[in-house]
Amino acid sequence: MKSFFFLLLAGSVRLSSTERGYFWHLTDLHLDPNYTVTSDPRKVCPSAGDQLVTDAGQWGNYLCDSPRVLINSSIYAMKSILPKPDFILWTGDDTPHVPNEQLGEEAVLEIIKWLTNLIQQIFPTTKVYSALGNHDFHPKSQLPPHNNSIYYRISEFWSPWLKNESVISFQKGAYYSEELKDVGAAGRMIVLNTNLYYDSNSLTANMKDPGDQFQWLEEQLNNAYLKGEKVYIVGHVPPGYFEKKRDKPWFREEFNKRFIEIIQKHHGVIQGQFFGHHHTDSFKMFYSESGTPISSMFIAPGVTPWKTTLPGVENGANNPGIRVVEYDRQNLQVFDIVTYYLNLTYANKVSPRWEKEYRLTEAFQVPDCSAQSMHSVLRKIADDSCYLQKYYEYNSVSYDLEACNKSCRADHVCAIREVDFNKYKECIKTESSSIRHTFKIIVLFIAMSVYLFTFDL
Repeated sequence: MKSFFFLLLAGSVRLSSTERGYFWHLTDLHLDPNYTVTSDPRKVCPSAGDQLVTDAGQWGNYLCDSPRVLINSSIYAMKSILPKPDFILWTGDDTPHVPNEQLGEEAVLEIIKWLTNLIQQIFPTTKVYSALGNHDFHPKSQLPPHNNSIYYRISEFWSPWLKNESVISFQKGAYYSEELKDVGAAGRMIVLNTNLYYDSNSLTANMKDPGDQFQWLEEQLNNAYLKGEKVYIVGHVPPGYFEKKRDKPWFREEFNKRFIEIIQKHHGVIQGQFFGHHHTDSFKMFYSESGTPISSMFIAPGVTPWKTTLPGVENGANNPGIRVVEYDRQNLQVFDIVTYYLNLTYANKVSPRWEKEYRLTEAFQVPDCSAQSMHSVLRKIADDSCYLQKYYEYNSVSYDLEACNKSCRADHVCAIREVDFNKYKECIKTESSSIRHTFKIIVLFIAMSVYLFTFDL
């Protein structure tokens, strides 16, 4: 692995002052331990399901989850690019997209243990804040709101990273909170188990506050305010809608509403939210009742290139991605985000090459990644077709380079702008009406042109 060649573009990480810190965000690894390079299209990877994989490469395939060698290369790339981060955020989803009967509890735990050991081996002295994904349990997505054997076993794997009180909290409901003093930062990390709010989780369907996590979260945010702390919120499944499929939310509606209310109430101490699950590169905006931008949620791209089988999603694969977040250690303000990626096609044809995809402030011409700046990014995406196309290509980590049409624009802009269910539906309705209005004008213009041309003849 140490012989891998990593192409690092100039200016990838700017180490400037003691106030500026750096951390990694790693998510959605989805190891497929049975990935095999073979000419038999039915035997390449179980994660492809019934799809035929005709061009299996050493580093993976867009129809498959990650082979071991791809995950190894991603972690070693992190070590090469930024060897001494302040900490690592690891936001879950470690097992392959296969039916439950092909896994089992021990298989899930074995994969999580293998990945934990790999990260500990490559970053032996680095603090890691880990959140469970919906695929980090058996059966998948059915994470309970109380202690169980899987929470207990994973807490043992992660005990070198967790303080004693965090181990106890994790065993209770797979969430915890810790001060950031160990890295010289003045703030707090709150790691949530948002799988409890997932609409696929039947165990929590009729609960008001699964695991008492909402109550706990409010207590943590209140205490942070009283102590003068700033906070990062970390989780796997995000609220709101999936930008690649219209009208597809992740949370149950009542949980989504409660989450938004908490962010609006406590936004003064929240400096950033970091989530995964989408496999895509996107963000979500939170606004006050008066419409002022108050918080941003950054959704990191996944390492797995797996093409989603969610019905209605077109070109739902991505190139593997990892990212560095630059922040102020004094108040946790997010300065910048730099995303690195591996072009899977190039890797399989030539060699693996992790390189800088983009720096957010440069790509979208904003001074930082504050809520106000991210609101400006949203406005540029909504109003400027060039910025829209740039965002759209980054969204799939430079995999889907097709043009983002007006319907595509509506899906992305509304998913970013409106986390609330009702406001999202109104946004889609408004944007769709605008599209139909524009289409009618074009049709009328063509009809008038034909009429005038005919009359002239």
